[in-house]
Amino acid sequence: MSDFGKVVEEKCMNFAIRIVNLCHFLNEEKKEYRIADQLFRSGTSIGANMSEAQCAISKSDFIAKVYISLKECNEALFWLRLLRATMYLDERQFLSINNDCEELKKLLVSITKSARKNNS
Repeated sequence: MSDFGKVVEEKCMNFAIRIVNLCHFLNEEKKEYRIADQLFRSGTSIGANMSEAQCAISKSDFIAKVYISLKECNEALFWLRLLRATMYLDERQFLSINNDCEELKKLLVSITKSARKNNS
């Protein structure tokens, strides 16, 4: 795995850890289970799919896995915005994790574009 791949994997893992902790907070402190479950699934799936991409059998398979990660990241952003809009997260909590998610999204968009360009 390249140094860049390790950085991406670490960012995905750190984000997944934050999501797990946030969902635990939502369940225990806010008694919010439904949205937390959706966020848990999408937020942890980003890293899981990027991990799968590292073992892709072809460039097309790699691109597909990264694109799935991107879609899951976009879904996580939706759930985070919904949690903020329904006051389950205050502004500080929202901005902190939302900024991490937006950073991941930009990274995944960049990887997807680069991989598609190199696959042509």
